Amino acid sequence: MMAGYLLARAGVGVMVLEKHSDFNRDFRGDTIHPSTLELMHELGLLDEFLKLPHQEFARLRGIFNGHIAAIADFSRLATHCKFIAFMPQWDFLNFFASKANAFPSFALHMQHEVVDLIVEGDRVVGVRAKTPDGERDFRADLVIGADGRHAITHTRAGFEIQELGVPIDVLWMHISKRDGDPEQLFGFFRHGKLLVLINRDQYYQAGFVIPKGGIETAKERGLPALHKEIVALAPFLKDRIAELDDWSKIKL
Repeated sequence: MMAGYLLARAGVGVMVLEKHSDFNRDFRGDTIHPSTLELMHELGLLDEFLKLPHQEFARLRGIFNGHIAAIADFSRLATHCKFIAFMPQWDFLNFFASKANAFPSFALHMQHEVVDLIVEGDRVVGVRAKTPDGERDFRADLVIGADGRHAITHTRAGFEIQELGVPIDVLWMHISKRDGDPEQLFGFFRHGKLLVLINRDQYYQAGFVIPKGGIETAKERGLPALHKEIVALAPFLKDRIAELDDWSKIKL
């Protein structure tokens, strides 16, 4: 979306194809870093952007084996925003979509799932997309594939995937937030275990780190074992951990 906005801003004709009918999907990255906020300032969008609901943290703290310690301090950065902002990614994308739509050279097509590339000779000249009205071809001088970890664009193009070897997966879940909970605690670390809590006002978006490919092992051990590990990291969640009563509430 950012690339589409920048190209349209420069007068280049742009079509952005989005698989879903909206951007309202949870468990995406929700952190807007100071460097991104600085770019927003350079584009003249920062003041309006910060009117959207969000949270600002100049410092992040975590608990390491029971001891509170600083994780990050943004207050000394040479940027206009000396904080990290937390905002649902759907708000971020909707904001840029609305700004990009102001340019006549920009078009956003929802419910358009790219299913193949159009190749002529040794060049990619467009994409084929599944739309509510059937399959349709879109031709372009430049195709940018931003379709995620299971991207059709890079597999159809024959690109070799370079694995960076990140040895973890993350289980994402919602856990309710209550009065009296600790403030501005972001990470809980204990004996190689890690729990991340993103404050969503009414609930936490919680991420529990497990070994890569370990989801089946976690399921075999059962929800009580998972509950126990989470509470060991953040004991104040003990009175509500039973909210996670089915694996359908936990996403990889």
